[in-house]
Amino acid sequence: MAELKKTERLDTLLSDALDCCKQYRHEFIVPEHILYALLHEKVFLSVLYLYNGSHELLSALDKILRDIEKVPENAEYVPEPSAQTHELFEMACQKVIFSSAQELDIPHVVTALMSLQQSWAAYLLKEVLDGEESVFISNLITAYEMEDDGMDDFDEQDLDDITREEPWRRLVTCLNDNIDDQHPLIGRERELQRTIQVLCRKEKNNPLHVGEPGVGKTALVYGLTRKIEEGDVPPRLQGCKVFQMELGTMLAGTQYRGDFEKRIKSVMDGVSAQGNVIVYIDEIHNLIGAGRTGEGSMDASNMLKPYLEKGNVRFIGSTTYDEYNRFFSKSKGIVRRFQQIDINEPSIDEAILILKGLRATFEEFHGVVYEDQAIEHAVRQSAKYINERYLPDKAIDLIDEAGAAVEMTMNTEKGITSPAQVVGKQQIDEVLQKVCKIDAAVLKEEDNSNLESLRSRIESQIFGQDEAVAQVVEAIQMSKAGLTEEGKPLASLLFVGPTGVGKTEVAKVLAQELGIQLVRFDMSEYTEKHTVAKLIGSPAGYVGYEDGGLLTDAIRKTPNCVLLLDEIEKAHSDIYNILLQVMDYAVLTDNKGRKSDFRNVVLIMTSNAGAQYAGQAIGFDNNTTRGEAMMKQVKRLFKPEFLNRLSATVTFHDMDMPMASRIMDKKLRQLQAKLDAKHVVLELDEAARALLLKKGFTKEYGAREMDRVIAQMLKTPLMREILFGSLKDGGTAHFVVNEKEEMVICSEE
Repeated sequence: MAELKKTERLDTLLSDALDCCKQYRHEFIVPEHILYALLHEKVFLSVLYLYNGSHELLSALDKILRDIEKVPENAEYVPEPSAQTHELFEMACQKVIFSSAQELDIPHVVTALMSLQQSWAAYLLKEVLDGEESVFISNLITAYEMEDDGMDDFDEQDLDDITREEPWRRLVTCLNDNIDDQHPLIGRERELQRTIQVLCRKEKNNPLHVGEPGVGKTALVYGLTRKIEEGDVPPRLQGCKVFQMELGTMLAGTQYRGDFEKRIKSVMDGVSAQGNVIVYIDEIHNLIGAGRTGEGSMDASNMLKPYLEKGNVRFIGSTTYDEYNRFFSKSKGIVRRFQQIDINEPSIDEAILILKGLRATFEEFHGVVYEDQAIEHAVRQSAKYINERYLPDKAIDLIDEAGAAVEMTMNTEKGITSPAQVVGKQQIDEVLQKVCKIDAAVLKEEDNSNLESLRSRIESQIFGQDEAVAQVVEAIQMSKAGLTEEGKPLASLLFVGPTGVGKTEVAKVLAQELGIQLVRFDMSEYTEKHTVAKLIGSPAGYVGYEDGGLLTDAIRKTPNCVLLLDEIEKAHSDIYNILLQVMDYAVLTDNKGRKSDFRNVVLIMTSNAGAQYAGQAIGFDNNTTRGEAMMKQVKRLFKPEFLNRLSATVTFHDMDMPMASRIMDKKLRQLQAKLDAKHVVLELDEAARALLLKKGFTKEYGAREMDRVIAQMLKTPLMREILFGSLKDGGTAHFVVNEKEEMVICSEE
């Protein structure tokens, strides 16, 4: 205590306590002397005045002090602090240290005093406060802060302003007093009328709003409060007060058993005495178990049952479907006292009306102007691209953030703000890109030139598979035109063909040309039954439950992508059952119930099923291509319901000599691009090109054989020359064929 500085008022208090000790001729200064001095301190007494027990407290304290043994009148002595007083100030000093305060003050001493065990001072003060210790300390701190701020201007009227309000009112919020701070309610007439009807019942007049987060449950209560204030309600609800009870506030600071129950009773007795009151409890499922200290003890819901039964106090609760089923529905006694009203997500048209009604408040706040098109665009795009959230909340977030973004770009010169800027569709799209990680090109609805040239751009990189490319591009354009069924992926394609003919390459090029990400899964990793769970997450109780699903998480992170499931025929058959849901409803639910949205996904599966049979002669007709032969095997391998949900089954042709020649040219261009960094020029004479094509062309292995031949015949000699030979500093690598039919670099004299 010696190290801590005391406030001037605490010094005065301790001096008064010492005088009190001398007045009663006690040998030791005890906590009761300090409480006696507090009862003569202006600020403390004014705050305590609210509890109507200061006079009785002083009388009881005087009786206790008179019973303490006195020092004889003729004896000279100096009072010393008792052991309990030392304990009191040790605790007070600890509270100063923990709170990082600069000085030891009266509230620290009062808090410590109430923490004393076997102390008459603590017992008497807590008896007067009746479980409101934390509220009392909070008011005491506020009162002393006002005294510090106002100094000489501080008077008893200020304290009256703090303490005039009854204690229970500090635990609730009166919504009638905050009408101007609330958004207006637009629409929801049916739900509002149903709520008013339930409130006007004689029994069980307690509506329960159940709906998904963000659909407007709280806004409905604000709208009801506004109607009450405007007098647009039946006579039974005229002049009604709506109090919001927050369980977090009710639980805060309750240290001892019984504190929470006292607060509940205090609030309910207070509102009951008011008459014609509605208590609104947001997240009402938290009532179940709130304040319970052990098995069999009462929780908040049990304490409210008598008030629910009487009907003189009406309750409105709100919760979500998930939490209703998990918590609220288990308490049958509470459920039967409420009337459930479902608050469904508004339609797109209703959400547009809601946002137009809120437009003025956001324009005033951000200092911008929203175009009508921007409002409609925000609703439609949020409905299409933002998953796991609901209208109108997600659309409101879009226009709010777009307004904030435009506000940040406004220029202010010499304190004069420039004219309000306009928020249009472009600003909404920019926000949507950040929120949903969707490429800008995907959001453009007017300009389809990118899609128009898509086929030619892919065909310039994929050779000999024009029919396959045409089918892929057609499926994408069909979806973009809005002619496909709603609620399905952009396209669900199965690529069938022998190895090395460009199935995976088409998926890569498609993602690149659409400007979106390629998400690839190698299905050879999912051959066992138990590995299928990795895609959507392990069931509860199994290893990996907390990790979530690989596929569901990937789509949640990149909802607009090309999803490539490579070599689908190698996966376990249970995979196909998962994919049925994806292709039919564009939704996949993981092990925790979270949904991944596949509506903006191009699903591509590749298969070379039956490749081992395709090379064999098929009957007497050898004109059947390997791809067509494999297609017959695919129909035997995959279930009809799987094949029936595909947008298209694309058959890839065998590699022929013209295709091989174009592929070789492409590979050589790619190699030259790498050599450019080393300042090396690659040249092949006709014989070298012919040899490379001869070695690299094989129907059995496709383009991958070309990669191996180029690596062996070109890259290996180039590597030696670049590292150790004549191409260290760049130059021309001219390949020719020697007498052994080997590719060699010709050294130019």
